[in-house]
Amino acid sequence: MPADLARVARRWEGLILVLLVAVVLWASLGIDGFANVSNVSFLLLDTTEIALMALTMTLVIVAAEIDLSVASTLGLSCAVLGWLWNAGLPIEAIMPICLLVGAACGAFNGLLVTRLGLPSLAVTIGTFALFRGLAYVMLGDQAVADLPPAYTSLATASVGPIPLATLLVVVLAAVAGVVLHATGLGRSIFALGSNVDAAYFSGVRVKRIKLWLFVASGVMASLASLVYTFRYASARADNGVGLELAVVAAVLLGGVSIFGGRGTLPGVLMAVLLLGVVRNALILADVANEVLNFVTGLLLVASVLAPNLGAFWRRRTTPQVEGKSVS
Repeated sequence: MPADLARVARRWEGLILVLLVAVVLWASLGIDGFANVSNVSFLLLDTTEIALMALTMTLVIVAAEIDLSVASTLGLSCAVLGWLWNAGLPIEAIMPICLLVGAACGAFNGLLVTRLGLPSLAVTIGTFALFRGLAYVMLGDQAVADLPPAYTSLATASVGPIPLATLLVVVLAAVAGVVLHATGLGRSIFALGSNVDAAYFSGVRVKRIKLWLFVASGVMASLASLVYTFRYASARADNGVGLELAVVAAVLLGGVSIFGGRGTLPGVLMAVLLLGVVRNALILADVANEVLNFVTGLLLVASVLAPNLGAFWRRRTTPQVEGKSVS
């Protein structure tokens, strides 16, 4: 058994799982109210939007790109929802429009990256500000709170301790996991991240795949905006501010390489839960919000630094024969 545990821990995802279990045990035993059914339900619900956006962010980063505009896309979709609701449109017509807004934001990012050859980091930093600015132009600082009770209740409804929104994450995670790990498209995405030139000469449609990854990221951000808006029963231009940090932190902490070509979706989902558990435990312990931000940033730095230190250590400790490592 110790040997089996050691083999699990050697993988980054195994380390995340061990750390997640340790933190849950510590919080359950040491913090009053953490293990309550109502708090577990709240914890799962509170990670919904981050988990949704992390699904497609995983695919984007595995392909050696990044989308820092996801939270601003969420905010713009929230503003569109509030603006159209004030204009008198039915909510059933507004929701698909919001998803189209997300698709348009993603396509805008994707076209700038694939057709103009601009780096996704620079592009999405720009659209991070652009989309949030458009949200304020549409809605200003007002909050639209008279949303349909049927939808606001649905967004917080649960089956036992499991929120319906969490079940949505599970279904979409299963789809994303199959796409990434069990299809030709997934293999092409990994190939893009490993060596884009080799992927191109192997027949991979590099520009098309990257464009659709950004579109998917935008759509998922807009879907998260619907959950966010109905969950808080408020459409505001500043909804989701700062969530892009948590999304990127979860993806990198989950073992996805910032350089692309490596990572697993189960690792990312465990990292989302780990961040959610840490945040929830610190809130119950009356820790200041500034400390929460510090911990998130610390985990983000650790997620980038630790795998590289591990690879460096393995290279130093692997026996060498005639300049080549022994396999």
